[in-house]
Amino acid sequence: MNNSQAEPMVELWRGGLLESVHRGHAVICDDMGEIVESWGNPAEIIFPRSSCKMIQALPLMESGAFDAAGLTEAHAAFACASHYGAALHTTMARTWLEGLGMGEADLRCGAHEPRDLVERNRLIKTDESPCQYHNNCSGKHSGMLTMNRHLKGDPEYTEVDHPLQRAIKQAFEEVTGEASSGWGVDGCSAPNFATSLHGLARAMGRFAGATGTGDKRDRAMYRLTRAMAKFPELVAGDTSCDTELMRAMDGKVTLKGGAEAVHVAILPGLKRGIALKIVDGSARASDAVIAALLVRLGVLNRDHKYTRTRLNAVQKNWRGKETGVLKLTAGFL
Repeated sequence: MNNSQAEPMVELWRGGLLESVHRGHAVICDDMGEIVESWGNPAEIIFPRSSCKMIQALPLMESGAFDAAGLTEAHAAFACASHYGAALHTTMARTWLEGLGMGEADLRCGAHEPRDLVERNRLIKTDESPCQYHNNCSGKHSGMLTMNRHLKGDPEYTEVDHPLQRAIKQAFEEVTGEASSGWGVDGCSAPNFATSLHGLARAMGRFAGATGTGDKRDRAMYRLTRAMAKFPELVAGDTSCDTELMRAMDGKVTLKGGAEAVHVAILPGLKRGIALKIVDGSARASDAVIAALLVRLGVLNRDHKYTRTRLNAVQKNWRGKETGVLKLTAGFL
């Protein structure tokens, strides 16, 4: 990651002194993939992490496997989720796989503690261990298992040379408009293909321009985008940036964050796609920048309570005392 070309975007001030600076790259593209505005280096190569889940779901939709399984709009949103492992999330993952004649053991995402506090506390009180349904990527993996059944593939669907992952890579390179420069293993064990920030923004611009009346890809992009915006509670969880800001924009914009401070936005009304990456991997900074860009483009109210908790946000300690402020760097935007 080239820090020398990254632009200072977010600062933390404490006691009137600058304490921390977060630098990053950001690109806004139109529906033709052309750069409208950029900061830092648009050619920076990144791993999109979970921000590209709607791209990973394209083969599922385009192949007909999704509709053949009798799935709904809610399932489409959940296939693109980085959820909190709340009861509604684990229930959806379980019932989805049961409908396919499968179960938790068929997943290859691994288990981790849920971010949802109610479910986490329930597990503690009942001395129950988290399972793979709690994994924040269990929706994506449920979609992958659906597609794998359609392909009649072997059970190890996360291997990079598996037909499923080859189909995902092909779709990924087509919508980003460039050959992937490499791949890594994501936190959920699936391959994550690298691209430039411009490539990721180009893909989001294409999602934004989908009409739902074109070819298979156009229709798949349209369905996934609208489903995510319609069911923000399935995409992440209460208190998350994605869920709260999509609610604040009344489902007019689709958001998706990824690990290590990657964030994308799809704005159908403006036919714009956004992709950003904070170099140091700080989610507090990527949340602030995506909120700032959405305000700049006129789709998010600066004074909405969900905006204020991320943009120029007052910091408080455990006693409720104000300790500082997280704000945009002077000159950025």
